[in-house]
Amino acid sequence: MYFHSFSHLSYCIHFLLWIGIACTNSACGQQPASSKVARVALPLSEAEWKARLSPEAFEVLRQKGTERPYTGEYEDHWEAGVYVCKGCDSELFKSDTKFDAGCGWPSFYQAIHKTGIREVEDFSHGMHRIEVQCANCGGHLGHVFPDGPQPTGLRYCINSVSLGFRPTTNAKLKPKNPH
Repeated sequence: MYFHSFSHLSYCIHFLLWIGIACTNSACGQQPASSKVARVALPLSEAEWKARLSPEAFEVLRQKGTERPYTGEYEDHWEAGVYVCKGCDSELFKSDTKFDAGCGWPSFYQAIHKTGIREVEDFSHGMHRIEVQCANCGGHLGHVFPDGPQPTGLRYCINSVSLGFRPTTNAKLKPKNPH
């Protein structure tokens, strides 16, 4: 494996350590005492995250909160473009993979790059789910479920407050309802 710089090597080591911790915790079915706080790939302090994000975005992205259904900015948003992480501006989902799942949160059937997101077992609230995090900053995005449309059969259920949007045209997309 080639590393472009010491900081790239350091990032890779931190990422591998994070994966080891996440796998160890999910393997034993327990959450660590600090599991409410997302692990940070970007070297920002809690104070820096609070300054960078709105209180609502901080609660969801950094503390794994959830916005109320049907209240998010992008739940009924159908412009052509790219949805990005509110924490670090990484590209996450294309608008042409968004569909109306009727669940109250923006839903997508596919991420732009599988390496742009991280899927982590989540045993919170007495349930077993798969949490979706931004692979770049570790921000909590939402959860993925196996009840989406083809071609993937997946439903990435994402909090609007975790997202930003970059339009590619002024065109509006017709909502897709797979049901």
